[in-house]
Amino acid sequence: QVQFVESGGGLVQPGGSLTLSCTTRGFIFGGAALKWYRQAPGKEREFVARMDSTGRRKDYADSVKGRFIMTRDNGKKMMFLQMNDLKPEDTGVYYCKADGYTTWGQGTQVTVDS
Repeated sequence: QVQFVESGGGLVQPGGSLTLSCTTRGFIFGGAALKWYRQAPGKEREFVARMDSTGRRKDYADSVKGRFIMTRDNGKKMMFLQMNDLKPEDTGVYYCKADGYTTWGQGTQVTVDS
């Protein structure tokens, strides 16, 4: 059974940093392209970042480019999202996902507020 479990969210002041983690199971992690999404209150879920299966290509939404860094650990079957210089508009529930799978996890809440 494919599973994604996000963690690491919390309340942070503007300009602060957080690192999100995603634990996965149920698929061949090393061969999968991975993504992070987020959903702000009252808005649709949106793409944040993507990493191909090799880890060499990364794509970011324009709104987070230069501030967020996505990484993966194939040995632990985990992915991470380092978020720096956080802004109030980064507030939302963050989800991890793998290309080709429709399963979503519960997400982890990130709130950026002074």
